[in-house]
Amino acid sequence: MLQLVIATVLFFVMMFGIGFILNMLLKTTFFPIYLFILVLVPLFIWQTWDDAKSVSGNFTSFTFVDILPAIGALIGAYVSGATIRALRKGGYKMF
Repeated sequence: MLQLVIATVLFFVMMFGIGFILNMLLKTTFFPIYLFILVLVPLFIWQTWDDAKSVSGNFTSFTFVDILPAIGALIGAYVSGATIRALRKGGYKMF
């Protein structure tokens, strides 16, 4: 259980940091969320896909331990966009 909490916090922090840097460089607000949903989630599903199972069997094989760190990463991507938006509203033009 402790490893799950640590993994979730780690994924949150990693996506927040990567998202914050991407938001500064690309001058977008929610690009990391789109990147996460369109690239990272399908890549994870493709990596764990088993051809011996059916489609529903592949999707039901994901457990709470697989999904919770992904949710933490998605929240980190969203928080990075919200942070950049708040900094821009605060007058910081370099973001």
